[in-house]
Amino acid sequence: MSRRSLHKLRLTTCIAVTTLVALFANNGFAAQNNGFAAQDAAVVAQLTPTSSPVGADYRATNRLLENNDFLQVEQAYKLSARVDGGDLLLDWDIFPGYYLYRHQFAVELIDGNGEAVPLEAHYQTGIERYDEYYERTLEVFYQSTRIRVPLSDAATDSSQPLTLAVKSQGCADAGLCYPPRKQQLLVDPSTGTVRETALTPSQSVTATATANAAAPLYLIVCFALLGGVILNLMPCVFPVLSIKVLGLAQAHLSAHGKHVHGLAYTAGIILTFIIFAAALITLRGAGEAIGWGFQLQSPVFVGFLAYLFFIIAMSFSGHFTFGTKLMNIGQATTETNSLRSSFMTGVLATVVASPCTAPFMGTALGVALTQTAPVAIIIFVALGLGMALPFLALTWLPGLAEKMPKPGPWMETFRQCLAFPLYLSVIWLLWVLARQTSVDHAVVVVLGLLLLTFALWLLDKLRRPVPRILAVATLLAALAVPALKPIDTPQDWQPYSAARLETLLAAGSPVFINLTADWCITCLANEKLALNSDAFRDALKHKGIVYLKGDWTNYDGEITALLNQHGRSGVPLYLLYPGKGREALILPQLLTGQIILNAFDTIE
Repeated sequence: MSRRSLHKLRLTTCIAVTTLVALFANNGFAAQNNGFAAQDAAVVAQLTPTSSPVGADYRATNRLLENNDFLQVEQAYKLSARVDGGDLLLDWDIFPGYYLYRHQFAVELIDGNGEAVPLEAHYQTGIERYDEYYERTLEVFYQSTRIRVPLSDAATDSSQPLTLAVKSQGCADAGLCYPPRKQQLLVDPSTGTVRETALTPSQSVTATATANAAAPLYLIVCFALLGGVILNLMPCVFPVLSIKVLGLAQAHLSAHGKHVHGLAYTAGIILTFIIFAAALITLRGAGEAIGWGFQLQSPVFVGFLAYLFFIIAMSFSGHFTFGTKLMNIGQATTETNSLRSSFMTGVLATVVASPCTAPFMGTALGVALTQTAPVAIIIFVALGLGMALPFLALTWLPGLAEKMPKPGPWMETFRQCLAFPLYLSVIWLLWVLARQTSVDHAVVVVLGLLLLTFALWLLDKLRRPVPRILAVATLLAALAVPALKPIDTPQDWQPYSAARLETLLAAGSPVFINLTADWCITCLANEKLALNSDAFRDALKHKGIVYLKGDWTNYDGEITALLNQHGRSGVPLYLLYPGKGREALILPQLLTGQIILNAFDTIE
């Protein structure tokens, strides 16, 4: 490798490290830990109806999680123990929005030699749910649970107290899982007293790794390698890798040149995985409960990742051929044959792989995040090496390279086909964003994608100064869109029904009715401009007006009947019932804030 090439590789490494660190530092790693709470809300809603006290507690918990204030493990899972006859009763009080795993419970007797002897335990029946952390359906406990442990087999001498180890592990619905926990109890069967004693430092370390202690490190490293290899088949990674492989096949490099490119690609992947690992270890050491994919808990990161996938997909589809050096960075990442290109392809492949967890990878990551920093780094390096192995094999084994298809026109068709998995990934990321925030916010990001496309088209097609300035301004506006915070609009209305309207009118209450639909542009504009102001809400409160909203997005017979009653065949329709015995006032279809306030002034 020439001195100039080495210099470029070192410079590119520094730029990549700086970019990744800046990316993850933006808004703080822990500032978005609540991202996936919406994904599990439906599951918990079935367990804790919103009409029950527990449902109210869960809504309070959601507000707590939105402020990124996760509970300490001692607060989330409170253990109380007592002796009942010849049994030890372990009662868990579980905070709403948190749960404990059935399979992670264990009770052991610590004998005089410090050896742990498993004890028989009787459990209550929990609830089955698919768990993303363990990647299988598991039995879990919400709210509370009890474990009954017979002491007859443990108490060889009833005059001597027993030392018991109680193991457990729990998670929060917001997407974090605590490390396995170990508590030590001193039980005196003769007096029935139970007290918790402190663990020694060595016992605490053992408790952290207990869930995976049976698996030796070499096996975990093998899992990491295999998981990394399979990661190449994910729809996010495969297109990027394929284009790089095909581009290398066209380059007609020497054997030494292929070796160097394979090493540069591997270095990009491994370095990026090390940065991921260092960030995870540092933040977990600082008390943050985060895991693999934590960056996807940030709606801002999800939005920019959708942008990245969309740009790559558009490039694969052949819609853009960027001419400037600035816009050529993304294309050069996968299409040129410099060492910088190979290195940056490795970085890009790792970043776009961050939403994925391949088979065997989950086990390796679960162990890595409970180990010391050096062991965790080894596991992450093995994961990166596994991901780089296919490309590394192609560049170092001539026999494999010879079996690659010969370059030809088919490559352009194949390249365009590879864009579709990336478009699918964009759709999935937008769905995630909608679950994290709201549908409205996801639509705003889609508009940002439109701005991004327009800006790139201007940069590609128009060379004159004024259009290029417009393109840069549009590009900056598009890049600012994912960082916008969703607007939290208070719900000051009740759903419309004929029975509710009749009840309110019989009671003499003034009523304002808004008949609308999501596909009605005029309706949405009126709601944003006239029905979403503090003056409107203050007038409702001051006049005692009940606000009913009829959503006609889907067919509703009662809303249709009300429309027909007032000679209308579609929305919008705005009705104001001033009071008992008075006819409804029909407001204009195009509203302003002043029109609404003037109508409200007719109410005495």
